[in-house]
Amino acid sequence: MTVSYQGKDYSLVMFDLDDTLAPSKSPLPDEMAAVLARMLDDTMGCVISGGRFTQFEKQVIARLGEFAGAGNLHLMPTCGTQYVRWSGTGWETVYAEYLTDDEKQRTLDVLETGAQELGLWETETWGPILEDRGSQITFSALGQTAPVDAKAAWDPDGAKKESLRAYAAQRLPDLEVRSGGSTSVDVTKKGIDKAYGARKLMDILELGIDDILFFGDRLDEGGNDRPVQDLGITSIAVDGWRDTHEKLSAIVG
Repeated sequence: MTVSYQGKDYSLVMFDLDDTLAPSKSPLPDEMAAVLARMLDDTMGCVISGGRFTQFEKQVIARLGEFAGAGNLHLMPTCGTQYVRWSGTGWETVYAEYLTDDEKQRTLDVLETGAQELGLWETETWGPILEDRGSQITFSALGQTAPVDAKAAWDPDGAKKESLRAYAAQRLPDLEVRSGGSTSVDVTKKGIDKAYGARKLMDILELGIDDILFFGDRLDEGGNDRPVQDLGITSIAVDGWRDTHEKLSAIVG
């Protein structure tokens, strides 16, 4: 089955997670869970984000519960370096492209040193600042569980995390360094971004660029959703989950 947008049919709808389907690091709101489940009854969907799978479990899977369209839901944690899908009895990992121990350690060292030198290493945080997600190392300035309001206030124009991204990218030329969520910087193997995940999924599901519709809140130049649009996939820019809910509801009905 397909959904139609501006007179064109799409076989799969792909979404960013934080600030697109839900507030940052927060569970899907009731209204969003309802419209997403309704869409998945008939149409394939994919959630791709920088978070690890355990975050997807809390934010998405737990909110959807048991629903008929589980087989239509494709999950791509850590920007597509992992792919998880419903097997019929549980969620199975199809592939995971992990960083080596050397890559992880160098990344952790560079991010901490850079944050210290740039004055971005906060002493009062909500959880760890640095997290090893297996296939991705993530710097979260205020910790992994910081409140949405605190994160929004920390770096409203994105200048702080961009300074750390640039610092780390210069010192980790063999790895991919990108701005993540509102206070985060993500590091993966070279050449990996959300476009990479989209290409992998297209190969697995035998879809083309014209078969996918994407929703993202960071489609601006340098945003972590922009690579999907640059790939040629039709992309809808949104400003928070309420905007996504309104636009998706108009499509799904």
